[in-house]
Amino acid sequence: MTKFNRFLALGISALAVSAVAMSSVFAAEPVKGGTLIYLEQQAHTNLYPPAGGFYPNGGILNQITDKLTYQNPKTLEIEPWIAQSWEVNADATEYTFKLRPGVTFSDGTPLDASAVAKNFDTFGLGNKALKQPVSEVVNNYDRSEVIDPLTVKFYFKRSSPGFLQGTAVIGSGLVSLKTLELPFEQLGDATKITGSGPFVVESETLGKELNLKVREDYNWGPAKLEHQGRAYLNGIKYIVTGEDSVRIGALLSGQADFIRQIQAYDEGQVEAQGFKIYAPSTRGINNSVVLRPDNSLVSDVRVRQALLAATNRPEIVSTLYSKNYPVATSIIASTAIGYVDQSAKLGFDLDKAKALLDEAGFKPGADGIREKDGQKLVLTAYESLPQPQNKAALQLVAQQWSKVGVKLNVLAGDAGSRTVDDLDPLKTPVSPAMVGRADPDVIKSQYHPKNRDVLRQKGGGSDKVQSFVDDKLNALLEGIASEPDREKRLKIVAETQAYVLDQAYAIPIFEEPQAFAAAPYVEGVAFEAVGRPSFYSVWLNK
Repeated sequence: MTKFNRFLALGISALAVSAVAMSSVFAAEPVKGGTLIYLEQQAHTNLYPPAGGFYPNGGILNQITDKLTYQNPKTLEIEPWIAQSWEVNADATEYTFKLRPGVTFSDGTPLDASAVAKNFDTFGLGNKALKQPVSEVVNNYDRSEVIDPLTVKFYFKRSSPGFLQGTAVIGSGLVSLKTLELPFEQLGDATKITGSGPFVVESETLGKELNLKVREDYNWGPAKLEHQGRAYLNGIKYIVTGEDSVRIGALLSGQADFIRQIQAYDEGQVEAQGFKIYAPSTRGINNSVVLRPDNSLVSDVRVRQALLAATNRPEIVSTLYSKNYPVATSIIASTAIGYVDQSAKLGFDLDKAKALLDEAGFKPGADGIREKDGQKLVLTAYESLPQPQNKAALQLVAQQWSKVGVKLNVLAGDAGSRTVDDLDPLKTPVSPAMVGRADPDVIKSQYHPKNRDVLRQKGGGSDKVQSFVDDKLNALLEGIASEPDREKRLKIVAETQAYVLDQAYAIPIFEEPQAFAAAPYVEGVAFEAVGRPSFYSVWLNK
């Protein structure tokens, strides 16, 4: 029995009772001081801001960088932050921002128009020499222009209606010119990242621990936040702790204050002890299973539609998850901008699935697995470690598909060949996927071949000659990213949701939150619009 499991077995109830009893003497107003002990499931990979979509990366970048604008997580409105004001022309090809004076990076250099221009030139165009990729949230970018020290203007080759929201996301965290001069492979070292945020990196043991300390002179938080000035905490200690039981045990025993990735099956015991669960929505592409048509086994739309019909999504959610994981009713979350209920296309129907597979020419073999022209309908997927209980979810999908004669092999997500194999639809025709962003551009980010390309159009990384490309889908995606008229854009968003499901490119399972747990004395926890934590206003009410 580990020491944390012993804590679970001996005296947690007393700890919780003690915490509740102490509540009457807790402070009424925020107090400064203390270090937040934060247990993270996985180590961060790279802190180049456009890589912030990976949860552990974003959870750090959100503390050490600021954004040009702030997206209110309740209203989704864009509000002032480093930019005091902005103007957008009628066709969304020119954006002009007036900056807040007096802002500096933690190395003392100014966060002025030149710095903002360099950041978005890098995010919008990439830097091949330094291997810095283009940001998926910046579309149709052309160039920047520094009007004066506090005014910067951006030009786009085509309308870019999602750019304003794109200036508010983690992937657009502003970093110093010195940071932008470093090659991509060096940006996994947090000590090399210089931002203007309320915390700065103090030290790091790569893959194990990261220490942030408060920036004493910080005084430029989002303009409409009640809290202004320096953060309340003195510091944050991130400790990479892969085992779920160890994170839970440390929290309940008082050895940790805040943990990420609490599994649904642990929520009850944590809440029963008086601890807090946070499950903010990621508001983007739902947790889904995607199918790669360049693999001949799933190239026929009838096969893909059969797999969709054979997937009992409510059973997956009720078996493995909690109320914090709503069953998906479209490819995007019900809280996402442009959402349209597609429930009618997502029904569970085994008879329909069997009939579609019969029509596609796949007949049950002697072993029960369907086959066609001597090829068995055996598919492969790798689990995705960042997604909650993904292995168990895929295994349940495999059980469901087996009822219609389809075998799904689920492979370990940490296998050395996973990254390469997942790029090849011949090896990996099925893959879990999701991405969070509170703007319709997220759909392009997920499916377009120049972005995440989850469908692996044109074969992804395979050496074999392959042919799948969906020009209609790509035109819709480009329309989402280029239509300046809001109503017309939302119609394209609706059409895209319907089209992806009609083609059964994706089987959406649930709306993915980020799930956290905190000790009762952790106050002021906040999240940006897609569920990354912000510790700027957190204080320890001990």
